[in-house]
Amino acid sequence: MSGLFGLGQALLQAIDPESAHDIAIKSLELGLYPRAEGPDDRRLAQTVLGLDFPNPVGMAAGFDKNAHVPRQLLAMGFGFVEVGTLTPLGQSGNSGTRIFRSARDHAIINRLGFNNEGQAAALARLQDRTQGIVGVNVGAGRDSEDRIADYVTGIERMAQVASYLTVNISSPNTPGLRDLQAPAALDALLKRVRAARRALPHKPPLLVKLAPDLPDADLPEVVAIILARGIDGIIVSNTTLSREGVDTLAFARESGGLSGRPLFARSTRMLARVYQLTQGKLPLIGVGGIDSGEAALAKIEAGATLLQLYTGLVFEGPALIGRIKRVLVDAMAKGGFATLAPLIGQRAGEGSETAGSA
Repeated sequence: MSGLFGLGQALLQAIDPESAHDIAIKSLELGLYPRAEGPDDRRLAQTVLGLDFPNPVGMAAGFDKNAHVPRQLLAMGFGFVEVGTLTPLGQSGNSGTRIFRSARDHAIINRLGFNNEGQAAALARLQDRTQGIVGVNVGAGRDSEDRIADYVTGIERMAQVASYLTVNISSPNTPGLRDLQAPAALDALLKRVRAARRALPHKPPLLVKLAPDLPDADLPEVVAIILARGIDGIIVSNTTLSREGVDTLAFARESGGLSGRPLFARSTRMLARVYQLTQGKLPLIGVGGIDSGEAALAKIEAGATLLQLYTGLVFEGPALIGRIKRVLVDAMAKGGFATLAPLIGQRAGEGSETAGSA
């Protein structure tokens, strides 16, 4: 991570990205991180998914894969944290160099492949549910013979410690995983995971994380299935296989999912479209290319109720969290609003180009 936790941007940019990430996690565990300056402005608070969020800015899945530091991340000023992706059994992910940075593009390409210690290890760390809102992102094992069964296992095992659960079917780094977004497969998956949740004593909200590369023509049917199956929210979006907006040729040739600034327009256009298709009735979490307060506001105006960051922090550092909150508070003050609600989806109907600009 670059500039995070006070370790120095130049130092962390000088070492390989995966090692820098490991150092960032360790620094959090050791208490070497900046705390939030003070309590959040009350206007940032929302009750969403039956949960009381102190602010809408969350840490996306992928950073704290193994649930080592959710408490520390919340202390930095995040309103919520999502851990994972967690598979039933631990797995090492893809081999070789797996993360690539481009400071010029403010972007990262990763091909990690759901590397994690497994659900049992994370479950033990998440027993203290008083720490704040912590979502759990679950996925299927790379070599699984029944991927839907893996998601059912994740729901059944992690529900007891999850503020909400995310079904991640949108990573490009597990071969064939995105096939579960096809309408028939998606319907079968959601039917089984919802049935699994229904049988549990603790029934956390259930979200689905979509890929930004879904064809626009398929999106209405995908959203209709999500609505019909009673899913509680949608995360828009995961990383992209597109290299649109990437200027560094050697970087663009790396395989894997692209995140960061080049993803912003694509993911925000999709967010606005999903908001329109759901008619604003389903909470949406906007992810992809948020590296300024203005970009965060654009996500809200495109239809996001909540936000998630990761790559933006690599290049902007932890001060980004406070900057986003200030821009959102200023926007509410300018409009004379007491909450974020009037801003949500305000520009979703203005067209894809407007919704995707910041």
